[in-house]
This record gives sequence, structure tokens and C-alpha cells, in this order.
Amino acid sequence: MNEVLKLRQRVGVTQAVLADLTGTSQPTIAAYEGGTKTPTVRTLQRLATAAGLHMTIEFVPPLTREDRRSLFLHHAIALELKNNPDVVRRSAQKNIRLMKQKNPGAKSLLNQWEVLLKLPVEALQSVIVDERPYARELRQTTPFAGILSADARAKVYRNFRANEEGET
Repeated sequence: MNEVLKLRQRVGVTQAVLADLTGTSQPTIAAYEGGTKTPTVRTLQRLATAAGLHMTIEFVPPLTREDRRSLFLHHAIALELKNNPDVVRRSAQKNIRLMKQKNPGAKSLLNQWEVLLKLPVEALQSVIVDERPYARELRQTTPFAGILSADARAKVYRNFRANEEGET
């Protein structure tokens, strides 16, 4: 997801409000979010400050193809979590119990998932689709197997493949 969009959604304002706060126009904010215009670091700092946030820059390894595929899948899981939070949480908790029995070496990550499952839906969604290394590692032991139907999972993979082919 685009950083300007994430910033705006985090503070819960419209494009017009963010534009007013930063002294720019709504079409400029829309262009940043749509990827047709790239903000400078200085502009991002101004947007963050106007939204009452502190900006940091982090350098991380690029996402591998498997990371991107997992992220695509977890975006669909995050949507399912939003629509059916109780069902998704119960299924994930059950999966964690089974995974701990079958793979004791993953206990540390599975314990972290148990804590994360107690977060509010929006916070849990943020972790599920986070691109940073910590979330990438967590997704390697995802407790969300079985959340998506076979058809839904196949559709995600088709969309992923189309997205990957469109970028090359």
C-alpha cells in the first residue's frame, strides 16, 4: 500500500482534509496515493507533521517473490478478518494449537501470534499486511490456513500472477 494513503488512513482524514493541513491540493494527494506522482522525502515529512505523526525512514531488504505472494494472500485474509473477526480468530487459535504440537520449533512465533490475535481487528490487519521483516517472518508461520476457500485462494493467486506479469 502507498505510504501517503497509509498515513491518511491512519489519521482518518479525507484527501481534502490532508491537503488543507499541508497546504496542497486534493488532486495532488490523490496523485501521490495513485502513484502517478511521487512525493519527495521533504514532502512526506511535511505530510507526517501536518497529520501529527513523526516520520522515520527504514531500509529493509526487498520483498522476494514469495514475500509478495504471501502478502497478496494475507491482504485477502485481512479482508476476511474484517468481515468475520470471530470466525477467523477462532480458526487461527485452533491452528496455533495444532501447529505447536506438530512443530515445537516454531513455538516462539506461534506464541507471538497468540498475543497478536488479541489485538483489535484493525491492528491485527496492520500486522498481517505489514511489509517489514518482522511481519514477513511471522507470515512464515501464519495461523490463517483454511481461512480462505480453495476458490478464493486460487483467485488470489491468479491476481498475484497477473500483477507480477504486469510489472515485468
